[in-house]
Amino acid sequence: MAVAAAVAAAGCGTGEAEREPAPAAPPTASASPSESPLPEPNGKLPKDAEGLAADLERTHRALGPAVDEWLRADPARTGPPDAVVRLALRQQRLYRVLAKDRGLERRTVDLLPGEVAGPARDNAIAVRKILELAKPEDDLGKFRTAEPLPAGVLLEHFKDAAKRFGIDWQVLAAIMLVETKYGRIKSPSWAGAQGPMQFLPSTWRQYGMGGDIHDARDAVMGAANYLKASGAPGDYRRALHAYNPTPLYVDAVQRHARQMRRDPRAYYAYYNWQVFVVTTRGDVRITGPGARR
Repeated sequence: MAVAAAVAAAGCGTGEAEREPAPAAPPTASASPSESPLPEPNGKLPKDAEGLAADLERTHRALGPAVDEWLRADPARTGPPDAVVRLALRQQRLYRVLAKDRGLERRTVDLLPGEVAGPARDNAIAVRKILELAKPEDDLGKFRTAEPLPAGVLLEHFKDAAKRFGIDWQVLAAIMLVETKYGRIKSPSWAGAQGPMQFLPSTWRQYGMGGDIHDARDAVMGAANYLKASGAPGDYRRALHAYNPTPLYVDAVQRHARQMRRDPRAYYAYYNWQVFVVTTRGDVRITGPGARR
């Protein structure tokens, strides 16, 4: 590998469903984010297609206005409001349920309206691809995490690198999502990749342009430089395959990038996705509200 994905060791993975307490009602589509009852971080999730579809639609319709409120407050200066954090986490957890059962995913997506079905399908499939790359890990103490830089600051880094190298900012944002959940994962990958964009030191020496592998702006610039040298923007599949040589990774990144192209607000939802570690005993979430460590 030229660059190794952190998610195989730390970000996502296969495993049993989370053990959860009693259910909390998701917000209704008609209520504003500030007035809606927000889902509990570890609240029980539906198990049937009808319940999952209803939950996904409610969450989707509440998350958009919640992100809009945050955008008006300037996400380069303010952290995400509780509504965005909790709704994005709920959305992520629902997608993980669908990702682990293809039949359930198809039945659920068939019940969704078109504007929700497309994102649900892409995200569930993308999560499934990354889960297939995961390696169960029982030693949670080895994982170091941190709060990410503000969403607006990271977005400027993505856009600056996109302008300099001609790479879609959404692809760079999708890579950081898959690799380290926007810098939440601070530990090196099982293959020794480092930093928010997960470069092997040998690759960084070639493409990092003298920057700091752990600095978010330098890492994004290095990734854009590497993708450009590997065939992007003319051939993103080839470039992403050079970044991590597995079709699973390539497809996952492209699906997430497609959703950000479709609706830029998807970036702000992804920014609030949390880090799950797969163990032999099931999934454990180690960042975000109500995380278990």
